[in-house]
Amino acid sequence: MTSNRHNRTAARTADDTVLDAARDCVLAVGVRRTTLTDIARRAGVSRMTLYRRWPDVRTIVADLMTREWTGIGESLQPPDDGRPVRPRLVDGLVTGVRTFRDHPLLRKIIEVDPELLLPYVLDRCGASQRAFLDWFEEAVTAGQQDGTIRAGHPGRQARALLLVVQSFALSAQIMIDAADPDLGSDAFDTELRHVLESTLAP
Repeated sequence: MTSNRHNRTAARTADDTVLDAARDCVLAVGVRRTTLTDIARRAGVSRMTLYRRWPDVRTIVADLMTREWTGIGESLQPPDDGRPVRPRLVDGLVTGVRTFRDHPLLRKIIEVDPELLLPYVLDRCGASQRAFLDWFEEAVTAGQQDGTIRAGHPGRQARALLLVVQSFALSAQIMIDAADPDLGSDAFDTELRHVLESTLAP
């Protein structure tokens, strides 16, 4: 048992080394200009080692995005600080959207490789989206139990929440006008908070 746990930890560490290298490459030159050779060199492994785990750069980048996005979600899940569920959930979502929107990896992908995001917007849910749905549904259920979130189908409400926060995270840049305080990032965070409160309140 201990040996198996050690092997899994070692595998995660090796994967993280590769994903860290992939992140550095993407931030430097974008996805299309990144090669497996670049990633292998930065990670200090052979290309054959990468091929055993990932067939191409895009699959590595998909795993990288999953790690980065779910990492944001995990770090911002609201702790039980004695407040009711809804305000804690709204605080976590507003902070999470802003963190996600400003994430350097997302900014680079939107800048030079936006087509990578299209499948997750138009075609299918990715691993990170499925993780968010699980977290949202759990929070909605808890909020319904303490009376701070309206009654309804928790799974459907979780999906609606994902649609809202995803649009504010991915599309806000085309609406935000940094030169106008009434249309700046802070103003849209306030607007998102209002939308979430209105959506979730009983």
